[in-house]
Amino acid sequence: MQINIDRTHWYDRIWAALIFFTRLPFWRLHQPPRECYATVVEHWPLAGWITGGAMAATLYFGSWYLPYMVAVLLAIVVRMLVTGALHEDGLADFLDGFGGGGSSRERILAIMKDSHIGTYGVIGLIFYELLLAAALMSMTPQFAALTILAADPYSKMVTAQLVMMMPYARREDEAKNRTVYRKMSWPAGISLSIQGLLPMVAYIWYTGMRWDLIIFIPALVMYFLYLLIWRKLHGYTGDCCGAVCLLVELTVYLVVCTQ
Repeated sequence: MQINIDRTHWYDRIWAALIFFTRLPFWRLHQPPRECYATVVEHWPLAGWITGGAMAATLYFGSWYLPYMVAVLLAIVVRMLVTGALHEDGLADFLDGFGGGGSSRERILAIMKDSHIGTYGVIGLIFYELLLAAALMSMTPQFAALTILAADPYSKMVTAQLVMMMPYARREDEAKNRTVYRKMSWPAGISLSIQGLLPMVAYIWYTGMRWDLIIFIPALVMYFLYLLIWRKLHGYTGDCCGAVCLLVELTVYLVVCTQ
């Protein structure tokens, strides 16, 4: 049955994205129609303004009272609490599936759907968090906070392109949330770009960082991950989106560390 998404209001779609991508009690304030959840990727970077803002504020203000390393770790924990570790769960499933599934599409999808975490997922999450913490600790508190505010929405904007580049890898009734993201219209694409690029452009202008490296290297990482996902699955899953988002964001921090 085809759902007419266009009958929903823009503010309903924003509410759906905030409810879907965070664990903050937005659902107590408003309950959008169920069909709005097919559009949440269109406002994913906007949710990143909140998750990135919570992480950046914790790191910056925490560094006033705590050792910087403690503030960085606390900031990472706060973001996981705000998101419910949604993307970290996706990264673990992605690493387990692609690490242990071999060349079998069905096996990769089965492993990714399994709620248990495997060796690849554990080791991958440990190294991811270590690299994230090390990258942030290599910056000053103010600079790290500004970088987070730019990197979080930007990585979500870049990752959202997977929805346009590939079909969903499973059937709709097999999706974890019984929802398949819809393809974006050009107004939605423009809105997505503004949400993701506005903080990044402001960050580059304020800090004077090399825009070409910060913009294109994370996008290149997304493209290579897209090629891997396409070769193995011929489609994306929610876990793939979460994993790519974190890896693209980590790339931003690593690029910043080299400048």
